[in-house]
Amino acid sequence: MKKAFLFVGICSIIAACSSNDSSKNVQDTTPTQSQTSNENRSLTDTLGSTGTESTNAANAGSEKGAALISKLDCLGCHKDHEKLVGPAYVDVAKKYQPTQENIDYLAGKIITGGAGVWGEVPMTPHPALSKEDASDLAKYVLSIK
Repeated sequence: MKKAFLFVGICSIIAACSSNDSSKNVQDTTPTQSQTSNENRSLTDTLGSTGTESTNAANAGSEKGAALISKLDCLGCHKDHEKLVGPAYVDVAKKYQPTQENIDYLAGKIITGGAGVWGEVPMTPHPALSKEDASDLAKYVLSIK
């Protein structure tokens, strides 16, 4: 039974990651010099403004995170209030308080991927994300109620 669940989970991840969404920038080759120089650009710079300004930095990060999630492959494995392949965002928010330490920890997990905290199926790493964008994603996840 575990093997069947693992197989279905891996197939779901592959299906989510292999979509032809034009907002994704997947490369199988060594980056060119111009790609390397753009390595530290944040995804918000690439995708454009979220259109919402806020005086509260946490809310601004949360709003940017919501916009980024809708443009990335996150929704292939996660939903706000329902477990899919990975945990529901609300469950992550229940487990981690919205402290800077937890935001940094989750941002690192988003960038490097991980396994074992929420089950056997590993989370796909997102190494092209900037630390700022990953932090905005984490702030959004931790804001879900």
